[in-house]
Amino acid sequence: MNIDQVSQQLVAAVKKEATPLTIQEWSQRFHCDSSDDYPEFIKLVAQLQRNGDIEILDNGGLVSKKSDKRYQGSFSLNQKGFGFVSIEGFDDDIFIPRGETGGAMNGDQVAVQLTKRNRGEQKDEGTITEVLERALSRVTGEFVPYNDKLKAESGYIGGIRIQNKGEEMMTCFVLSDGLHPVEGEIVIAEIAEYPSLDQPLQMTGRVIQTIGHKDAPGVDILAILNMFDIPHEFPEEVLDEAEEVPEQIDPGEAQKRDDYRSLLTITIDGADAKDLDDAISLRKLGNGHLELGVHIADVSYYVAAGSAIDKEAWKRGTSVYLTDRVVPMLPQRLSNGICSLQANRDRLTMSCLMEIDPQSAKVVNYHIGPSIIQSDYRMVYDDVNKLLEGKDEQLAEKYAELLPMLNDMASLHQSLRDKRHQRGAIDFDTPEAEIIVDKEGHPIDIVVRERGTAERMIESFMLAANETVAHEFTKRHLPFIYRIHESPDDERMKTFIEFAQTLGVHVKKTDGKVSPKDLQNTLEEASGESYAPVVQVMALRSMQQAKYDLQPIGHYGLAAKDYTHFTSPIRRYPDLLAHRLIRYYLTNKPNPAKKDELSQSIEVTADQASKTERRSVDAERETESLKKTEFMVDKVGEEFDGIISSVTKFGIFVQLANTVEGLVHISNLDDDYYNYVDKHMILVGEHTGNIYRIGDPVRVKLVKADTDSRQIDFEIINPEKKPKKANSKPKKTNQKGKNTQGHKKHSKKAKKNKHKKKHKKQKNKKNFVIRKAK
Repeated sequence: MNIDQVSQQLVAAVKKEATPLTIQEWSQRFHCDSSDDYPEFIKLVAQLQRNGDIEILDNGGLVSKKSDKRYQGSFSLNQKGFGFVSIEGFDDDIFIPRGETGGAMNGDQVAVQLTKRNRGEQKDEGTITEVLERALSRVTGEFVPYNDKLKAESGYIGGIRIQNKGEEMMTCFVLSDGLHPVEGEIVIAEIAEYPSLDQPLQMTGRVIQTIGHKDAPGVDILAILNMFDIPHEFPEEVLDEAEEVPEQIDPGEAQKRDDYRSLLTITIDGADAKDLDDAISLRKLGNGHLELGVHIADVSYYVAAGSAIDKEAWKRGTSVYLTDRVVPMLPQRLSNGICSLQANRDRLTMSCLMEIDPQSAKVVNYHIGPSIIQSDYRMVYDDVNKLLEGKDEQLAEKYAELLPMLNDMASLHQSLRDKRHQRGAIDFDTPEAEIIVDKEGHPIDIVVRERGTAERMIESFMLAANETVAHEFTKRHLPFIYRIHESPDDERMKTFIEFAQTLGVHVKKTDGKVSPKDLQNTLEEASGESYAPVVQVMALRSMQQAKYDLQPIGHYGLAAKDYTHFTSPIRRYPDLLAHRLIRYYLTNKPNPAKKDELSQSIEVTADQASKTERRSVDAERETESLKKTEFMVDKVGEEFDGIISSVTKFGIFVQLANTVEGLVHISNLDDDYYNYVDKHMILVGEHTGNIYRIGDPVRVKLVKADTDSRQIDFEIINPEKKPKKANSKPKKTNQKGKNTQGHKKHSKKAKKNKHKKKHKKQKNKKNFVIRKAK
């Protein structure tokens, strides 16, 4: 063995290796594992360690001590001050300890240098060396004023209790050269000085806008919109442009289109809906087939590419629905006016007519193009459901003309649904909350939204149209925007399989992968059990996020080869773009250069639409969390029945029948000392044998509902009545007094003291550290 040569090569190889290898693994790689060479190789490694060229980790892995390689990624900040950096190409995030965040804020693009390589379940550790791009330029929160003495000492007029997600632990001192709000006002502050290496959790800013007092009606929702930087007021030029859109259809335009005004056509929506963007028709053909017409508002005719309305719609990406209000993508003059498919009024549409064999539910022919329709009836879901159930004679008499078509539609829907089921489409029919609020926006009730045949029927028809349109442009190999859903991540699916097995639910695989059909069978196996909703939630968590893309790679959840979004251009920009592309391809055959131009434009829009969709979902979840917490505030001390929706090492989450979810912290499980069994996701009592597992019914008492933190806390009622699993026993301990999961064995006195500890109440107000202005 050439010592010098191996030494140089080993140092270089260790520096490049992403995962630390042991001495034995390196000896095998360098063919130095023979009985003669191995002792010399160990000496060589020891010398390199003494020289400071390499470092030997506790687990035996070798890393380069002098490595200065930096990686770039997106930073996620935890409320406790530590965080994680997600790097493209890395299987796992890099853990950033508290104090090593380098002043980075949630969502920032950062440079990170590895400081510790770990193997197994522990993540690599690093330190942030530079913030490359800031995610936020402003923050939203509640203003807390200083008195005159503090103003003089600090140079600031007050502080802001930040509400932006992931930034709650940050402190923002308010400069005097902006607006001067009053106590309790929700404000928007422009960041003047970002957190630094010396002060990683502090910033300064000037107030540029006040939203209103925190207790004023509607201010809480406005604060959330500003937190997520969602535009909710249209610029004057957009409103002016919308005013110029004619309210009547140009007769010349109507003559250029397919005329479907003679078809019996209806819209079916919620009772409060005003932006009616889809209508349907159905008729029997002479060959026994059915012709399903899906007619969508032709927004692209009224919103020209590059116009002020178009630019604002692209910026918004989607309409946002927040309990008591809608933040529309388009001005209401369009969305509720000329583009809305109101009954008995001519409307320009983009239609997808599908000839369907009712026996196989297969689309055997189709036509897609600009059209004009006149909807005959504006129907609502509740009425259609009653008509299909045949339980309301007055409604049946009122809509006698529609009944035959509605019954045929319901039958066709069932055929389409059966076909999707046969190919493996997954029906994630999880409970959806409907939060009912009063005139001031305060929640007065939470109910589970019911979905009847009418809702599912519209969904089936929209899915069919979206697949048909996507198939057309995949077949023609033309640049188009698609809705894609990639296969689940292997690690996440592995976690789900292990979880399902703890409940006795089997997950099959096809060719080594879990196909949509396999997952569908798993959900069906769990159906009817108390834990079925939780299995659905866990399966959903194993999924990747659906998004928009130029490439038609298919939709895993729908088990569809081709899929797009075509049916909601009033509220989704990708649908508007799809219509625009359909119109373009009707009269143009693009050359390769034009195809490249279109592809680049679609890629940019797909990325923007995916981001704005996630932003909208986050805002909707934040609003729902706020309103659910607010609904529970006056119910502290009351008891409820629920099921365990999640089990963690720090406690159990319990979901009530109305979908409200809260935490029972492990410190409040004071009838025993509980060990968390990670593999089975259960908590096991050492002495009582009590087991808390996902899906178990429990009775709880509400002990806390804090709207500021969106935190709901429960405690278990009558834990002694908790059923025990016959084959579950307290974990054995070894002679040193440690159980098999590494928990120290506690004396009775120590356990008693431990159980008396209660979860500290979160302070309602943040203490701002006063420092002299520099």
